Amino acid sequence: MAQRGTYPEPMRVHVVSDVHGSADALKAAGDGADALVCLGDLVLFVDYDDHTGGIFGDLFGAENAARWVALRTAGQMEGARAYLHSLWAGVEGDPWTHIEAAVRQQYAQLFAAMPDPTYLTYGNVDLPALWPEFLGSAHTVLDGQIAEIGGRIFGFVGGGLRSAYRTPFEISDEEYAAKVDAVFSAAAAIGRRVEVFCAHIPPAVAELTYDVVARRFERGSEQSLAAIRKHQPDLALFGHVHSPLAARLRIGRTECINVGHFRGQERPLVLEW
Repeated sequence: MAQRGTYPEPMRVHVVSDVHGSADALKAAGDGADALVCLGDLVLFVDYDDHTGGIFGDLFGAENAARWVALRTAGQMEGARAYLHSLWAGVEGDPWTHIEAAVRQQYAQLFAAMPDPTYLTYGNVDLPALWPEFLGSAHTVLDGQIAEIGGRIFGFVGGGLRSAYRTPFEISDEEYAAKVDAVFSAAAAIGRRVEVFCAHIPPAVAELTYDVVARRFERGSEQSLAAIRKHQPDLALFGHVHSPLAARLRIGRTECINVGHFRGQERPLVLEW
């Protein structure tokens, strides 16, 4: 891949989200591109299709993973938390020690698989505090910040909003809104506009937030939606919803695109200009 600052014309950027442990596929995600953009959810805690996979399956086995998934899918969140607590009671040591060790193992493989350059932000299941251990010169982490990629201004907002699922990197609506505002303010401060708005979660539009397989609404951002309506970036890119009712739609001049569930599809969204 081209090195940062030496982009040829035309420009080609590949975008992925919801990698969920797919390090081997991630190695090829940047093939033929000048840059890779990753919108988070690197970690695989539980594989809803293959219960033997992920941190949960490794720790507790496929049968326990299947029962926990069934409780969550049925919306029985308190029951799922109680069941998980009972499983941890049979494990020696602090649960977070086991989880962080498993996450570190995944991160080591995933960050090593990312091409140079990769621009990335956090997903709601990521552990941002661990990322500095694995970052290298190929990686640029952005959250509430902008970057110029191939002459275009990209803005990045990471993480998710608080929900019943209590995933690791969920933040308040106010904190999330501040990061969205910071992105557009940073562009205005240099006399530019955000052309590509990148976030892990979608704007709060029903068609973009409803997962037709899980049969539930995920949380989208009202602040992102308001900013898109006001500032009209060319593109708004996101992931998070693995099987959306609508993969793309327009809000005014802005084309909103779910870049896809990378673990399931193993192919990036391709941007060219």
